[in-house]
Amino acid sequence: MSRSILIINGPNLNLLGTREPHIYGSTTLAEVEKAAHEQAKALGVSVLAIQSNHEGELVDAIHAACRPDLFPSAKLIPDSTASSSSPRRPVDAVIINAGAFTHTSVAIRDALNGVDVPFIEVHVSNVHAREEFRHKSFLADKAVAVICGLGTYGYTAALEYAAKHLKLREKR
Repeated sequence: MSRSILIINGPNLNLLGTREPHIYGSTTLAEVEKAAHEQAKALGVSVLAIQSNHEGELVDAIHAACRPDLFPSAKLIPDSTASSSSPRRPVDAVIINAGAFTHTSVAIRDALNGVDVPFIEVHVSNVHAREEFRHKSFLADKAVAVICGLGTYGYTAALEYAAKHLKLREKR
């Protein structure tokens, strides 16, 4: 069975490519997701990519994707992730760009801790070269890795690392 990786994008990342291109570049989120699916195929893993501007939806998606035994459905996790003959399996790793929630969300931190799945924190810009409030991440100390300042290439690096280097748990 193929290993799976969940890519989570938080608030305002739906505007990637048009929002402040001098900071975030001109690559759209749809282009990032398309590239991730192509890269995943080449790496022999599957990818599910979600985006929401709503904190609770992201928490629900983390629970549903990582612990489907406890939370079998969520608005952002499509039914197509499960075949009708077998229950949906948990993801093996998470790549998360929580956007502004990185600096404010204890709920997302707690959700990631609660599901016990390795995750990589990604930021398109170098948050440490920006406003002071962006320097603190509520996720970084629990993340396997933090990638920032590489533009959208950060997703490529995170996906490669997750697929090749994380000890991904074997699915039952």
